[in-house]
Amino acid sequence: MKLVLAPDSFKESMTAQEAVEAMSRGVRAVFPDAELVAAPMADGGEGTTAALTAALGGELVTAAAHDALGRPITATYGYVADERLAVVEVAAAAGIDLVAPAERDPLRTSTAGVGQMLLDALDRGARRLVVGLGGSVTNDGGAGMLQALGVRLLDADGAELPPGGGALARLADIDATGLDPRLAALDVEIASDVTNPLCGPEGASAVFGPQKGATPKMVAELDRALGVFAEAVSSATGRDVADRAGAGAAGGLGAAFLAFFDARLRPGVDVVMTAARLEERMAGADLVLTGEGGVDAQTLLGKTPFGVARAASRHGVPVIAFAGHVGDGAELLYDNFFAAIVPIVRSVTDLPTALAQGQVNLERAVETVCRVLALRSTEAFGAGEASRPLSD
Repeated sequence: MKLVLAPDSFKESMTAQEAVEAMSRGVRAVFPDAELVAAPMADGGEGTTAALTAALGGELVTAAAHDALGRPITATYGYVADERLAVVEVAAAAGIDLVAPAERDPLRTSTAGVGQMLLDALDRGARRLVVGLGGSVTNDGGAGMLQALGVRLLDADGAELPPGGGALARLADIDATGLDPRLAALDVEIASDVTNPLCGPEGASAVFGPQKGATPKMVAELDRALGVFAEAVSSATGRDVADRAGAGAAGGLGAAFLAFFDARLRPGVDVVMTAARLEERMAGADLVLTGEGGVDAQTLLGKTPFGVARAASRHGVPVIAFAGHVGDGAELLYDNFFAAIVPIVRSVTDLPTALAQGQVNLERAVETVCRVLALRSTEAFGAGEASRPLSD
């Protein structure tokens, strides 16, 4: 019997890896000899580095970098030596959690730390890069990252621009001759579900700027500055990124990756599943177990369990989803590749208790499901002969 364990994190309760471990204990209690494929998942947001690195047997490494305000930090990213793959979350260096609310100022916050992480990955020998865009406190179009990688952003007098999105209003020329040449051979995939363009009413500044500390006046200033940046990028690279879907992700970091890296931007869960070779590892599986903190109608809009279920459906493998909370519209999942949706909370309780008991509850829920499955033949799950019990 082969099961693939591919959950996302259960936010504030357990990481994806911890969810895999809880699922494993639940399965082993009933099927001690089952073949278990551990595939912790993510959708490009928080937890992507840990999940994908664990799924591929890599390691978490650190790099000396700076946060969005230029303060020295130690940033963590994933590296899979056998794959020569680096897994980077921009929030590890330019994250909103690293800057106190009173300090947030998108006119001057910078993505330079992201570039420093990438340089460290190149020094380790990376030839592939998966980037999770999300959780940034910046709105500089990726200018700081580009400067850290050797690009010069110059004003009309030929002086280098200071950090921050506000300074881009004075941008007159981009000199990319100093861009680290190793980047030319780097295969880059961007994991992001954000489709906003760089500029305009649906752009990075207007939609995401306020949560990063931008006032209405600052939003207008930043949007104009990113417009200047987009024109300069087009002149320097021949690529028009102002209206590209996803260019506005992470305060415009999407634009920098699309223009200077020729990156591929895809839904986060698809990038993670591809990099983790999830479908390849599903071959011959009897069942896939997935889940996350909440499952409802929104799950069908690209959340991790739905991505996993779509992949499993291509191989004819049934999927069971586990959730801390099953919300409105969850029944729609039954018409979209899910065999069952199982809540893990055992009794009425308060949220802090439910979060604290998440791993135990998930383990018990999986064990209960496996005890039911043990009563059924494998014929019901599309694998093997009807006479062979599932526990064989």
